[in-house]
Amino acid sequence: MTKDKFLQQLNDSLKRLSEKERADILQDYEEHFTFGLEEGKTEEEIAASLGSPSQIAKEILADYHLDKVTTSATLGNMFRAIWAVIGLGFFNLVIVFAPAIALAAFIFSGWVMGISLIASPLLVIIDAILHPSAFTLKLFNLFVSLALCGIGYFIVIGMLFVTKLAKNGFVRYLKFNVALVKGGLKHDQ
Repeated sequence: MTKDKFLQQLNDSLKRLSEKERADILQDYEEHFTFGLEEGKTEEEIAASLGSPSQIAKEILADYHLDKVTTSATLGNMFRAIWAVIGLGFFNLVIVFAPAIALAAFIFSGWVMGISLIASPLLVIIDAILHPSAFTLKLFNLFVSLALCGIGYFIVIGMLFVTKLAKNGFVRYLKFNVALVKGGLKHDQ
């Protein structure tokens, strides 16, 4: 593959990035070709040593989305980061997607349970208005629902911490996974 074809494929694969970021990346890869040519290598040898432009683009996009989710952890950024890491290879579909679904289900169910328990006194009051008979039973239900409301507050407070911890942990897990896919982990010794 020639230098122009390599850079064109890389540019096409990086369309999601801004023009400035793409220009910086393409400049870096042009320098690879310049240094390689100075060492006496052909453009085809340099392109082969760099690897597939589409795979390089997937790795760059995964890094880009992971950096973006680190600075601004919105739900959309998180999903884009997960999708970019999954795009690095089929193996990541199982390794990243399954834990993401399990973690999201746990967090969602915790929030639903906490909010439901907080809303329980309101539901008892609505029930008392709609069915006014057996006042003492309604009072008992109200006191029990107030206790459940307190438990719900503790669950919601806990879920705030669990959600923040899970987000930070999952971003670290995605970064670990990207490092593993890019060529293994390097241990500094």
